[in-house]
Amino acid sequence: MEDTLKTISPPAPAAAPAKGIQVTEKAVARIRAAMVKEGISPEQGGLRLGVQGGGCSGLSYNIRFDTQPRDRDRVFQFGDVRVFVDPKSFIYLHGMTLDYQETLMQQGFVFVNPNSTKTCGCGTSFSG
Repeated sequence: MEDTLKTISPPAPAAAPAKGIQVTEKAVARIRAAMVKEGISPEQGGLRLGVQGGGCSGLSYNIRFDTQPRDRDRVFQFGDVRVFVDPKSFIYLHGMTLDYQETLMQQGFVFVNPNSTKTCGCGTSFSG
């Protein structure tokens, strides 16, 4: 199976989107397992979510582990899992939900981002 990142544009929300970043239980479980495999301590390290220029639609998601938060990072706590987001990326990521999906064809993290106005078929690129 192939690990992929996908962007899903949700239907217009009935209520205001959540502030900050949300992570589903499925995604938290996958992050936790991957941190153990990578030898990242949950007390110090965490998952870094970011946005960088590039990709088919102008911006692309970046996801990786980091051993500690940076000075200006926003830190979100989900049980024993921490998620770090730099201030510039937070502009594009606030209100989004990180999910993990497994199908017969693929498995991977999915960004459900109400801020993306256009996405690409590659699943990792968007514009805000």
